[in-house]
Amino acid sequence: MDSEVSDTDAHQPGHYSGFVGIVGRPNAGKSTLFNQLLGQKLSIITHKAQTTRHRIQGFYSDDQYQIVFLDTPGIIQPGYLLQEKMMEQVTRLRTDADLLLHLVDGRWIPEEDDVVFETLEALSLPSVLVVNKLDLAGKEKAQEVLSAYSRKNRYIEHVMISALDGSGVSDLLKTIKKYLPEGPAYFDKDQASDLPMRFFVSELIREQLFLLYQQEIPYSCAVNVVDFQEEDGKDYIQAEIVVNRNSQKGILIGKKGSKLKELGINSRQAISQFTGRKTDLRLFVKVRDKWREKESFLKSYGYK
Repeated sequence: MDSEVSDTDAHQPGHYSGFVGIVGRPNAGKSTLFNQLLGQKLSIITHKAQTTRHRIQGFYSDDQYQIVFLDTPGIIQPGYLLQEKMMEQVTRLRTDADLLLHLVDGRWIPEEDDVVFETLEALSLPSVLVVNKLDLAGKEKAQEVLSAYSRKNRYIEHVMISALDGSGVSDLLKTIKKYLPEGPAYFDKDQASDLPMRFFVSELIREQLFLLYQQEIPYSCAVNVVDFQEEDGKDYIQAEIVVNRNSQKGILIGKKGSKLKELGINSRQAISQFTGRKTDLRLFVKVRDKWREKESFLKSYGYK
């Protein structure tokens, strides 16, 4: 999935393109919406907050448009260096995006001190309010939430959707297209993302960590793909799972390796489904004390 920027300097008249950032609180449904807009799964999704750690680019392309969607971590007040790095990926949208989608949960009225409003003001970009989870909230409650957010921030448009079942997403796409400037296709039209396969493999393993383990374990783990080889239609992958403490290593491995074996089986299935190839996956667990708070470790795990 490695990409090259399109080498076409001039664009055809009537072609529109732009970069659209998806922002919001944890568990608003940003990654679900991102995948719906692209028509395929590029962002991992779990029921737990703060699953997304990296900013992920995905490309929507048709004959007349190319939209580079940017899925971002949920906006929070950071408590340690890793979370600061995650929020930096959001604030960089100020220079990297043309338009924002502010995704909110249609069941909940905004809090007075919601950190998202401070972030939106700092980003200073035109924003579309997207009220999500219409299927759970119902139209009346979603309208109440929409009105409450509209009183607290200036939006250029608002749309109500269910990212889960896709209702309203086509209307959202039409709304986005109205605000795109004329411009070239920045990436080849048949590409889905510019991120390497190693990245998606590490994310799929991390998704299984969130699904399989409880409490703080998934939040204490990083996944590092140390070797990736494709031979005769099969992927051979070695990956490290990094934890904060020795006690977490024991929980991760489980009695006689049972938990790590289950993690390997589930991850292998997810990777094969994504790549369409057979997968040979070897997982190893390493302890890196307080890795979430150390610049050198974070850089080596892709948090710049």
